[in-house]
Amino acid sequence: MASTVEGIKTFVIDTNVLIHYPEAIMSFRENEIVIPLEVLEELDKLKAFPDQRGKSAREAIRFLDTLAKKGSLNEGVKLENGSTLRVSLVLPAEGPEGLALDRNDNKIILCAYALQKEGRRVFFVSKDINARVKATAIGLRAVDYEKQKVDITTLYQGVREIDVSAESLARLEVSGELPWKEKMQPNEYAILRDRVTGRTAVARGEGEGQRLVALGAWQGSVSGISPLNERQRVAFELLLDDRIRLVSLVGKAGTGKTLLAIAAGLKRTVEDKKYLRMLVTRPVVPVGKDIGYLPGEKSAKMANWMQPLFDNLEQILGEYKRPNVKSVDQLVKDKLLEIEALSFIRGRSLPNQYMIVDEAQNLTPHEIKTLVSRAGEGTKVVLTGDPYQIDNMYLDANSNGLSYLVEAFKGQTIYGHITFQKSERSELAELAASLL
Repeated sequence: MASTVEGIKTFVIDTNVLIHYPEAIMSFRENEIVIPLEVLEELDKLKAFPDQRGKSAREAIRFLDTLAKKGSLNEGVKLENGSTLRVSLVLPAEGPEGLALDRNDNKIILCAYALQKEGRRVFFVSKDINARVKATAIGLRAVDYEKQKVDITTLYQGVREIDVSAESLARLEVSGELPWKEKMQPNEYAILRDRVTGRTAVARGEGEGQRLVALGAWQGSVSGISPLNERQRVAFELLLDDRIRLVSLVGKAGTGKTLLAIAAGLKRTVEDKKYLRMLVTRPVVPVGKDIGYLPGEKSAKMANWMQPLFDNLEQILGEYKRPNVKSVDQLVKDKLLEIEALSFIRGRSLPNQYMIVDEAQNLTPHEIKTLVSRAGEGTKVVLTGDPYQIDNMYLDANSNGLSYLVEAFKGQTIYGHITFQKSERSELAELAASLL
């Protein structure tokens, strides 16, 4: 068999990998890919779910059906990437003691165990940390799906902090620009600091990074909100620039990500009338019951999930004094604002809107792709989140969709990013985010 050939590896794929990315099997080149029968059963159960899991399950099933037409999944189907895909019914005649057979998770692991007993070089691939630990405990090689992972420690910051001489800073302030030799990404900024006095200036890389152009002194406010530090100032530059169609704001709790995004969205929608409406959304990642089991109409079900967004809106409207804009309900009634659960946006086309996606770190790379591709002509998309505060059990700081997007879009002229570092909510919030 192909799997017994020296050098050939057998990758046994867990259900959550296909939910994470329905076409993940194409990532494993020139080896053997095995889908345990229990994975198909789990996909069959998940396909009825109304959320992203159901959508991904249906996509995975359709993808497998397409491949099945090319041959027998029992004997093995040759894929374009040089691998062979098959569905396995194999379970060991006698498994490791203590691994119960009444759970599909364990049956999937035991399928990999049985294949290894046949002499194959088996790798069990799962997004579930506990499943990987169990697999390792019975002697299997267990790995995470690494294809869409990034290194969070080296993630693109969108801004550089650079020590310069007093003479260089003075030259920037007088002439408005400074020659620069280091290559900078499109829409990347620099915070220049006089290493002696501590004075700072903010500049933007121009001409493929060949020069730095100083930002003028900050004037006024955006919907009543003013930047409290240099990185917030940079964020407003990105959020208010219509040439930049996609912006990501990353930072810990209290750094102002959502507040700044909503303030900029209100200005461009209500005041400047550049966009038809502001659409604000966030994924529903339940710790307990899902949104569908809560009582009441959709608005009542969404109230608790969307409360952080309402809190930010109410804070802004307390400062933002505009005629006929007195409350969130008023904005909704006038169709200038729409607050929607992310699961209800699927399938829509969204032209000419200022779209803010909060808590985007809870989305998979596949979900991020689906979401951003919904943006119609004239729409600006803003993603905010904290990669270190994730509620999705199969994601982490390196594998979530927000981190993946930052690395993938780095260098695109219509994209801007900023990583916040300082919490401005309160001294207590800053300490909590840093110490706990």
